[in-house]
Amino acid sequence: MSEAKEAGHVCETCGAVTTERGHLCRPFPLVKPYVCKYCGAETDDPRHMCYPQIEHLKYQCIHCGRLAAEPGALCHPKRIAGA
Repeated sequence: MSEAKEAGHVCETCGAVTTERGHLCRPFPLVKPYVCKYCGAETDDPRHMCYPQIEHLKYQCIHCGRLAAEPGALCHPKRIAGA
C-alpha cells in the first residue's frame, strides 16, 4: 500500500498504480475535478462519459471492460477491432 500512497491513485479493479488522473479504470482515491476535453464539463468522475466522447471510443480495458477514447484512460487498454 505504500507504493499506492506515493503514486497517488490505485485501481480498485486490477491494482495498477499512477500519479495521474487517467490511466486507471477505477481509481481510488477519487480524482480532483477536471474539464472534459470532449464536452467542456467540469467533473470529478474519472469514468465521465459524454456524447462527444462516445463517438471516439476505440479502446477497451482487458481487465474490466471499460471503454475509452484514448488508451491512457485505461489500466490495460486494447484497441477495439474495426475502431
